[in-house]
Amino acid sequence: MTQKTVLVVEDEKKLARLLQEYLEQAGYATHCLHDGNQVEPWLDEHQADLLILDLMLPGVDGVTLCRQIRSHSSIPIIMASAKVTEDERLTGLDTGADDYLCKPYSLREMVARVNALFRRSEAVLLPPDRSANQQIGLFSCNSETMSIQVHGHLLNLTLVEFRLLNYLLHNPDVVFSRDELLNQIYSDYRLVTDRTVDTHIKNLRRKIQQIIQHQEVILSIYGVGYKLLLPT
Repeated sequence: MTQKTVLVVEDEKKLARLLQEYLEQAGYATHCLHDGNQVEPWLDEHQADLLILDLMLPGVDGVTLCRQIRSHSSIPIIMASAKVTEDERLTGLDTGADDYLCKPYSLREMVARVNALFRRSEAVLLPPDRSANQQIGLFSCNSETMSIQVHGHLLNLTLVEFRLLNYLLHNPDVVFSRDELLNQIYSDYRLVTDRTVDTHIKNLRRKIQQIIQHQEVILSIYGVGYKLLLPT
């Protein structure tokens, strides 16, 4: 199996060095950057499989970087920050991060989050007797490339968004509570809130509505959760 590369973007050099050592002990190749201005040029020249991105950076800040990267890449992103309020965590997720860890964090937990994110990205989310590529109404889902198209237009989804939309598409018209959806998108269930699901749903709606403007696809069921209505 090809060794995975983790790019660590962290201006605290001691923390970056320790995290790099833990990741390498877990079997990952690593590279560290300490300034936000260095990230996009490095990614243009090198391959990374996952990005650990600090929020507060010299140069370009982590939120801006996350938005820029998400405009052209679905690389898994874990955001790390000393900002710990719920709204600040949701801002990180809203910009496209797949996960968010508050400082000071356990280095072992960060490695566990990396492992879990790679497991989610490699998991085949469809039952084994189904084709990797499936047409569901106007949507085309491919579990091997972890991609979803609408009307032939590729949705630029994060891994968490793919898991969520893929699950809803395979269960149309079924109403799910937020807790049920959290269990689907975070198999290593952690301390997240209902608003985390709301943020991912908002991002999915925005991306789908850029293509399907005449009909709402993901419906809010007051007091319960969400369901997906296949567009006609």
